[in-house]
Amino acid sequence: MREPDRLIDAVAAAAAEAGRYALSRWQTDFRRWEKAPGNPVCEIDLAVDAMLRERLGKIDPSAGWLSEESADDAARLDAARIWVVDPIDGTRDYLRDRSGWCVSVALVENGRLALGVLDAPARGEAWRAVAGEGAHRNGALLRGSRRTILPGARVPADKLPVIDSDLVAVARPNSIALRIAMVAADEADLCASLRWGYEWDIAAAALIAEEAGATVTDALGAPIRYNSERGEAFGVLASAPGIHPAAVARLSERANAAQGR
Repeated sequence: MREPDRLIDAVAAAAAEAGRYALSRWQTDFRRWEKAPGNPVCEIDLAVDAMLRERLGKIDPSAGWLSEESADDAARLDAARIWVVDPIDGTRDYLRDRSGWCVSVALVENGRLALGVLDAPARGEAWRAVAGEGAHRNGALLRGSRRTILPGARVPADKLPVIDSDLVAVARPNSIALRIAMVAADEADLCASLRWGYEWDIAAAALIAEEAGATVTDALGAPIRYNSERGEAFGVLASAPGIHPAAVARLSERANAAQGR
């Protein structure tokens, strides 16, 4: 077996194990609280984080670590490879007994995405991608949206603003990783966030979308560099390549306003 195959299989197995544990505790009683107003967390987030840190550390002990539920360590900036992890992306859906959550794991090499895995056990979905080798869901090769006209584009949203009434809202999981993955699976044409967010929210899904043929940038259309000093990016814009320039143009005023420009 080739080294990339062994690596992605090992990472997917670790994510699946973490996903099984999270699923076994889903819809049961456990501690939950807010890290900050509107930012929920629960004991399962922390347990999954610890599980993944142990499993992934055995796969590559030299890799750095960036995770939503771990204290950041600046030593990661000097690492050639780094794990970028969200133990439960979509915690709100997890707490609300909704299926729109997943375990998200990416490996970054020298600032670039090398592999990405999403495990969404409540939806029966296992996503994976290796840079340059395509993306798969449950073993099936993904080919993302090829839409070329922005009006009519499918967007994961509970409700679209009036200014975007020419777009079409489709079901929106709380997990932004799963929303980005919808573009990879041709279940959406566009997914956008116009605020500062963390690399762990998007890294794995961004590679899955890119390997399925989508274009993924920050909210202003610029490339995203991973393992940045702050571990953040200004939004994300994942879409069919044919509508990406039009989406950047439409959202630019709102994105600049969100940055206070």
